[in-house]
Order: sequence, then structure tokens, then C-alpha cells
Amino acid sequence: MQIQKKLNSRRLNLNVADAISEFEAMMKEFRLKKDIYRILFRGKGLEFESYRDYAPDDDATDIDWKASARTEKLLVKQYKEERDLKIMFLVDVGENMVFGSSKKLKCEYIAELVSAFARVIMDNNDRVGFIFFSDGIKHFIDPRGGDKHFQLLVDMLSRAENYGGVTNINESIDYAMRYLDRSINSVIVVSDFLRATPDTEKKLSLLSHRFETMIIRVRDLLDITLPDVEGEVVVQNSQTDEQIIINPKIAKKVYERYAQEQAKFVEDMFKKVEADYLDLITNVSFSLPLALFLKERVERGFA
Repeated sequence: MQIQKKLNSRRLNLNVADAISEFEAMMKEFRLKKDIYRILFRGKGLEFESYRDYAPDDDATDIDWKASARTEKLLVKQYKEERDLKIMFLVDVGENMVFGSSKKLKCEYIAELVSAFARVIMDNNDRVGFIFFSDGIKHFIDPRGGDKHFQLLVDMLSRAENYGGVTNINESIDYAMRYLDRSINSVIVVSDFLRATPDTEKKLSLLSHRFETMIIRVRDLLDITLPDVEGEVVVQNSQTDEQIIINPKIAKKVYERYAQEQAKFVEDMFKKVEADYLDLITNVSFSLPLALFLKERVERGFA
């Protein structure tokens, strides 16, 4: 079990190439790679342009059955889409992300997820930018395209020195609202939301009213429950360095009750905000659940 408060190397343990390959395979499996616009906007603002013949790699749910019956051949609707989209990722790089009980720390898991998602978006000739936040704004990278920009983003996500500080998600959303203009088409917020407060709901609501917003919550199993271990363990407060000794078996029920209350608070908040959200746990690869989540957005947008 790896639980870390500080990164001991200068770079995170990432395998971005495999993460991209696995996620692209899932996107291809669900025929989503050419549907980036519909993924990001759930059909909002799409203008019908014409019909075209159904192709083998099209999703069957796109078939217009009435038009197909009239012409006696399978037809799908073609929409006029905006190009050169600008997508911003708001990424939590606080000390709470430098933590994990699986193969990947939360920050490593998120770095691979964001890299893979960004690669798919940029392969569609759209532009991606990042805001890294913790106790303040660590980095603000404007949306751009191209391989050089992608490598910069991966490099920034990989650097250990970019992680740390007590997460203040409310301040990061305030910053986004102040500095992101209307040219930004969509915002994707990635965090464990362990430091969400009652004010976070209002701020997320304002964000989602201005921009098409997706929320991805990433947690470790230890954010939910304590392991069944014999004996006692030392727990250290990362802010004060104060240490206490606990028996996990004794603390387990109290810990889980608190974790469940916090999780329910966050889930209720998400339901009140006009933004789709996805829950992920670091012991399960993000590729399949993220692809399914995006597929559901497309289907709901065109229901």
C-alpha cells in the first residue's frame, strides 16, 4: 500500500502512451472519436445541415429511420459543427492528490486521464488549455493545439514540483470565472472534491451556466474506507506534522461514516449543478467508464 505525503522523485510515475492507447481504443469501440463536438456539447447549438449515407463506423443510434424509410436506404443526419474549439481543464494539484493505495497515486491517475482526454480532443484539431490549482493558481496555460503544446502539457502534469498546497477549489473557480472569456467553449473540472464546501455548489452553478461544464471526481479507496489491518498505524497531519497513533479496526466505522457523509454532500451538490459528473476510483482504469460517460452524453444530447 503506497500512501505518500511528499513526492520523492522529480517526476510522477506516468505511462501516458499506454493511457492514450487504451482510451483511444475505447473511444473507437464506441465510435466516439469523430463525435468530440457532440461529446462536449450534448447536442447544444448544432444546426442540421443535410443527410448522408450510413457508414459502417457510424453509431446506429444516429440513423434517421423516417428519412431512411422514405428513401429506402440508411441515412444519418449531418450537423454543422463549430470547429477550433477551446477546452479548459481545471486540475486539482493539491497535496490531497499526492496520495494513494493503488498502483497510481491520485495525481498520477489524473495526469494520465487528462493527458489521454486532451490528446483525443487535440487530435480533432481543437485546442486545450489547463488551470492547475491548489491553495492558489499554480499554472494557467492558454488553449492551443499541436504536438509541441501537448508535450508541454504532459511535461507540466509530470513535474512533481507542481503538486502541493491545501486545495481551495472555490478560489480556482472564482479565478476561472474572472479570466476565462466567452471564447472558451467547455470546462472540465478534475478533483477529488474532498475540500468542497457549501459555497462550491454556487460557484460550480455559475461556472456551468457560463460554460458547458463536465465534472470528474477521482478518489482513492482510502478516501472511502480504511484497510483491514492488524495493529496500529501512525497518521501524520501534512500541514502541522502532528502525529497520532490509531487502530484502523477501531477507527474504521467512524471514518467510513464521515467519508459517506462527505461523499453524499458532494453528490447532492453535483445533482443540483447543471453539469454532468463522473465518479472514478483509482484502482479501476478510467478508459472504459470515461468512454461510457461520454457516450451517454452524446445519446442524451440527441434523444
